[in-house]
Amino acid sequence: MKKAPIVSFVILAFVILLSFFGGLFYPFSPYDMNPNALLEAPNNLHILGTDRLGRDILARIIEGGKVSLLIGFCSAAITSLIGLVVGISAGFFAKNTDKVIVVMIDLFLTFPTFFLLLALISYVNASALTIIIVISITGWMSMARLVRSESFAINSQPFIKILRLANVSKLKIIFKYFAPILAPIFLVSFTFSLSGAILAESGLSFLGIGVMPPDISWGNILSEGKEVIDAAWWISFFPGLMIFFVTFSLINISDYLQFLTNQKS
Repeated sequence: MKKAPIVSFVILAFVILLSFFGGLFYPFSPYDMNPNALLEAPNNLHILGTDRLGRDILARIIEGGKVSLLIGFCSAAITSLIGLVVGISAGFFAKNTDKVIVVMIDLFLTFPTFFLLLALISYVNASALTIIIVISITGWMSMARLVRSESFAINSQPFIKILRLANVSKLKIIFKYFAPILAPIFLVSFTFSLSGAILAESGLSFLGIGVMPPDISWGNILSEGKEVIDAAWWISFFPGLMIFFVTFSLINISDYLQFLTNQKS
């Protein structure tokens, strides 16, 4: 029996609590500039140091965590829901509906996801909402393909055929029988999508086309730090460490959820 990744759950809970509630207890503002504390290394006053404008890094990581995590959660939820709806539609209705959906999935998969992200984001003004929409548009295909294959398997079950012959409402069949069976797959996909969305946002912000100042995210803190990486390693290191902790924890949790799903099946 595979052990539950307790450490990953604890790390993820800590990062979420720190991001959304840490600012209530930490005395520094993420926006206040202090000309007397430029590029200070981590010390007793500024726990994670300061940047080249004298802003406290921990305060900025706390504030940036809200944006990065919200973008990640919202994008993953929308991506997984789109994939679920598209996948069930392909498997349940089959025939022409399935053919159209397969062509649409293949069309999106033709383009590398990150380059598709770059192409879309370059034509619109970057904001948290824009990034959520763009990541959602470019990230639903894997979920849709997985749900589609499972939906075909469910659709071939004798009890589904009986329900169809009995003229039971299609929506009732989908929500009462398909959705509960597909729920574990949705949960696993959601955790994978969440880690991917956080990495995508961080990558876009690091390249300077994601969350734009004065808004803060872990990605644009990383981007600000790259220009002074030789003199102030801590500016990029700590937000990068937060991204690593979150994505590593989510991958471990996803693996465990997948193990549980396989055990039940």
